[in-house]
Amino acid sequence: MDFNQQIIDEFRANRGQVGGPFANARLLLLTTTGARSGKPHTVPLGYLLDEGERLLVIASAAGAPQHPAWYHNIRANPRVTVETGPFTVEADAVVLEGEERDRIFARAVEADPGWGEYQARTERVIPVVALNPVGGAPNGSSPGEGLKLIHDAFRRELALIRTEVATSGPGLGAQLRINCLTLCEGLHYHHTMEDGHLFPALDESYPELAEPLARLRREHEKVKTLLDQLRELISSTTADRATVLAGVERLTAEVEAHLDYEEANLIPVMDAMVVS
Repeated sequence: MDFNQQIIDEFRANRGQVGGPFANARLLLLTTTGARSGKPHTVPLGYLLDEGERLLVIASAAGAPQHPAWYHNIRANPRVTVETGPFTVEADAVVLEGEERDRIFARAVEADPGWGEYQARTERVIPVVALNPVGGAPNGSSPGEGLKLIHDAFRRELALIRTEVATSGPGLGAQLRINCLTLCEGLHYHHTMEDGHLFPALDESYPELAEPLARLRREHEKVKTLLDQLRELISSTTADRATVLAGVERLTAEVEAHLDYEEANLIPVMDAMVVS
């Protein structure tokens, strides 16, 4: 428990970033309601990305003979709170069954054989749980800080995917393909929301931002082209690691420069809007 609390404290203090053995892991904090006590109970868990917005967690308990306490809690009370660092969301936990559970667990083992080692240690079938978000918001105390947190999440995911592609085998595993596609969908959605909502509001209130906003819109189009190219690469059964890695690196360079420019030009204005 002390070890878990140290991770929880570090995670919250650093908006989802932790060091040590979990420095390059996708980690979340799951808060459940105690099945017996009715009190909140928070644990750090590794997670897998999945299609759409749902996240996947595995009740491995490191191969222990009993299911972890948080699993019993979600069976009794499936509404949970999920902290990813940039976001805190309410979610509904759903225990996956049958073919879907087996397929996703096999996908997890392909990406990280450690899951298979945990299963080999126990006679129980290790559960896979989907977390389906039902609402939430960025954790920033201001619109500008919220934007920075979202951007930092994209930066981190790009870094993780670069590492995963660089260290993968000759082909791309199913989970790595999903990681890449989820990143593409997330970036596209973020830019669509900016183009449709944030930028028009800034156009109206801050005509002096005309040049930076025009540049940001052009960059969105360029990033969209790179995302389309990366999606096509990832979807190809003949995609090789070197080609995909080159595509990810091109995208990373463009996106990171774009995010830096956007933050420098928009965050001061967004926070000033709130103050005024």
